[in-house]
Amino acid sequence: MSQKLTILFDLDGTLVNTAPDLMNAHNYVMKKYGYDERGLTAIKKLAGRGSKIMLTKSMHEIAELSGKVKKTDDDIEKMTKEFIDYYSKNILAESTLKKGVLDFLTWCKKNSISMGVCTNKQEYLSVDLLKKIKIFDFFDYVAGGNTFDYNKPDPRHLTSTIDIMGGNIKKSLMIGDSETDSNSSKAANIPFVLIEDGYTEKKINEIYHDHLIKDFVGLEKIITNYIND
Repeated sequence: MSQKLTILFDLDGTLVNTAPDLMNAHNYVMKKYGYDERGLTAIKKLAGRGSKIMLTKSMHEIAELSGKVKKTDDDIEKMTKEFIDYYSKNILAESTLKKGVLDFLTWCKKNSISMGVCTNKQEYLSVDLLKKIKIFDFFDYVAGGNTFDYNKPDPRHLTSTIDIMGGNIKKSLMIGDSETDSNSSKAANIPFVLIEDGYTEKKINEIYHDHLIKDFVGLEKIITNYIND
């Protein structure tokens, strides 16, 4: 059966609830350097653009509250490396699949839908997480934040992934949880499915989307329209 459709998935907050493990890595580094730890709600708002940006944004927020943080770029680089080192060793301590993910991926495979991951998480971390949580084999390609010289919200992160997968931009769509995913999809001119409770500071009505879902349960109904289109 020939390929009918290409679906790209974001990873953190979309396929996998990674916030608990991201929070633990974040707090490990912040505590080591003498800064406040953050809760899950804060981490969800900080995640989505990669570890360095997450730590930088977190420190800026702390600085606004206390006025005490004055770290240099060198410090941020050191903290980022320590964050990644800690996180890579504890990548699946508390993370779990989003509800309905496994059933949906299985359905897609049965319907000859080509699937890829397009995330701003580093490629080797993304592949490691997908393998450990046992869904790696569903995907034809994994494009991390360092796979190309650009990443989301740059639409080329999506379009280059689709090209490598042998897909058709006119028969592709993106599933994600944030404005980063939304903006890249809109710029690439492909439909966007937004999943609720995303890793973002934005409200749902502030994020452009073609479809809104609570989780992956029943998503087949929406996707079937694109298969038959």
